[in-house]
This record gives sequence, structure tokens and C-alpha cells, in this order.
Amino acid sequence: MPLLDAYIPANALTPKAEEALLTRLTDVLLENEGADPTNPRARSVAWVVLHRPEAVFVAGERADLPRYRAVVSVPEGQVGPKRKAAMVAAVTEAILDAEPDDRERDPMRVWVLMNDVPEGTWGAGGRIMGLADIAGFVMDDPDAARAYAEHRLAKARGVATPA
Repeated sequence: MPLLDAYIPANALTPKAEEALLTRLTDVLLENEGADPTNPRARSVAWVVLHRPEAVFVAGERADLPRYRAVVSVPEGQVGPKRKAAMVAAVTEAILDAEPDDRERDPMRVWVLMNDVPEGTWGAGGRIMGLADIAGFVMDDPDAARAYAEHRLAKARGVATPA
């Protein structure tokens, strides 16, 4: 159940490039979460929300080139440090690839913030969804999902995996 808030200034990209980018970001989220991006259940809970900043100022002045911000939220334990680094790199590349070829390719114009949503604080469908609930929906196997979630959360918290 990854969520990406994409902050893209108006007219920074062509409509076709922007739509392709938002689709690609869905794949990036799923791939780096360890999910199969072709799994319809996984895709159904991977959201990319487009935001239009009114303006972006850098050093106190209106930015001369577009600046992008991606805020990625994932359930606690789902994405470890290596996958987070890979996701930051992949999101950055996807955004820069969507830009016109004649624009300076500067990865410092893309900021990606990774947020772990603490277990017991992700709400969906009118209730709290833990990692086991989310994995259970995607995997369609509650017992395997519970074992998966216990393992991932224990690893993320640096504690022994429950027996």
C-alpha cells in the first residue's frame, strides 16, 4: 500500500510525459516495495497523487527551472534501507527522464522524501490497516501475510523474529 505524493509544477512536463511518468512511478513504488507491478491487487493499493505547487522558490527567488518533490509513504517495515535508496534513485531518474531532452538534467532539482508510516497508524477503508492486513490483501493469504509482517516488522525494529 505505497503512496507517492508527486509535486510537479504546472507545464513542467508535456501532458503525455506527465501521464507516463505517473504510471511509471506506480511501477517504481511496487518494484521497490518488493511487489509484482503486474499484480492487479498490488496495483489497486498503489496510489500516486499529483499536486500542483503554486510556485517553488530557491534561495528566496522563483526557481528558474522546475523543481520536483516526491513524498513516498510506506508501511513500517515494508521497505529497508537498500530499497529506500533504490526507490529514491528510481524516482529521481523517472522524473528526469520525463523532462524535455533540451532541459538540463540535474538530479538536485528532484527531492524524494521517504516516510515509514508507523504500524497501527495507516488508515484505509474506514479502519486501521497494519502491515499484515495490507500484505494479506495483496497476497490473498492471511496466514502467510501475518508471518511476513511479523518478520518484516521485527527486522525493521532490530528485534528477533517471532517464532
